[in-house]
Amino acid sequence: MSKIDRELICIVCPQGCTIKVSGTEDKLEIEGNRCQRGHDYAVKEVTAPERTITSSVKVSGGELPVASVKTDGTVPKANILNYMKEIRKARVKAPVNIGDVVIEDLGGTSVKVVVTKKVGKR
Repeated sequence: MSKIDRELICIVCPQGCTIKVSGTEDKLEIEGNRCQRGHDYAVKEVTAPERTITSSVKVSGGELPVASVKTDGTVPKANILNYMKEIRKARVKAPVNIGDVVIEDLGGTSVKVVVTKKVGKR
């Protein structure tokens, strides 16, 4: 088991606590958090970090060549490059509306990729 020694800025609330995490994955010491949410964030960030992805997909026949998209949940950070490859392959036909689902199950995560910018037909 590798030793963990990290300092994080908590992003869960506006307080922005500086949290120090040390130890090993099965025995973490957490210092600096002012609430349980900060503790939980620090544990997750050093053991299994996740991120929301924002990107764009190509639109055929649209007034714009691309539409912005984002995941409707978080995905494992370690696999983001693979998820981005999948998103880059996606194509949609105009018109597209905010909330339209472009990818139903991104990389087997049950997370959807949804449109965040309306693009009308050309």
